[in-house]
Amino acid sequence: MKPRIDLPAMESDDLLQRLQRTIEKLEAFNEIGKVLTSTLDIHEVLRRIMDKVQELLQPVNWSLLLVDPLTESLVFEIARGPGAERLQGERIGLEEGIAGWVVTRRRPLLVEDVRKDPRFSSRFDAATLFTTRSILAVPLCFGERSLGVIELVKGPKEAPFTEEDLQTLGTIADYAAIALENAWNFQKVQELTILDEHTGLYNARHLEQVLESEVKRARRFDRPLSVIFFDIDHFKLVNDHHGHQVGSAILAKVGEILRKTLRSVDVPVRYGGDEFVCVLPETSKAQALVWAREIRAALQRHPYVLDDGREIRVDASFGVASFPEDAQAPDELLRRADFAMYRVKQNGRGDVAAA
Repeated sequence: MKPRIDLPAMESDDLLQRLQRTIEKLEAFNEIGKVLTSTLDIHEVLRRIMDKVQELLQPVNWSLLLVDPLTESLVFEIARGPGAERLQGERIGLEEGIAGWVVTRRRPLLVEDVRKDPRFSSRFDAATLFTTRSILAVPLCFGERSLGVIELVKGPKEAPFTEEDLQTLGTIADYAAIALENAWNFQKVQELTILDEHTGLYNARHLEQVLESEVKRARRFDRPLSVIFFDIDHFKLVNDHHGHQVGSAILAKVGEILRKTLRSVDVPVRYGGDEFVCVLPETSKAQALVWAREIRAALQRHPYVLDDGREIRVDASFGVASFPEDAQAPDELLRRADFAMYRVKQNGRGDVAAA
């Protein structure tokens, strides 16, 4: 007869608790796999990723940053927790802070006390008015591609993250990277029908869908929404004097400038010809006027350079309209912004006006 080994009650309880946590995690991972592969909507994928992160690891603040290869930066696509909404859409350099270190080296990182880690950047605490003490960050990688970072934060009052937390988040990140890659591939196919071939921006067909969706959201949640409508000044003269090939190159440059200037939540559109529209969610009229002036300044800072070294300086006329004060319907909002732009044209071009 084999001898019976009795574990002390405390040790037995601890073993049962660890076993229970393991079972719960396995069940959660199975659920995560099902959830993340049940949709190809990239925004829904991102939301579900962060919901599961919060459910399993219960951070105080948590965010998901994605790599923007055009600007070589990380963009806060989702930011949750106290004051985190101030980070939404913000960009950081690929070498900045913990997140930058993690994405460039494709390695996870656990920092129990950021006061002892020189890689920590305190400017995000200044923005959120939150005091960070412990950070957990893992890269989102698919093959050789670095897609982004999931970063979790705790304050001084909470127990720091553990190696077990790091393993859990790493498993979630593996699922998330596959789901993101699938969603992006699907999105690329869809975008072939809604992108302008000259600028890479969305086209007028997609603008209708975006405006309708954003107006509904703004009305439902009582949030501001603004539209910028602008037209390149004297563009016909450029085509007449330099040819349509140069004109097309200038349009492409305008598209590039818009992508680099605007936030990731904004929607830049080539409306047709030399007309462009920018849809700015969560943006008041006063803020939209600032953005319009910033776009104009960016156009002026980046002239188009011809093969012989001569420069073609680009300027534009801008109109701004906002929901709900200027219009309640999507088409009316666009019309009011267009009319404001037309007034600028009548008054000498190269300026910004509000509806």
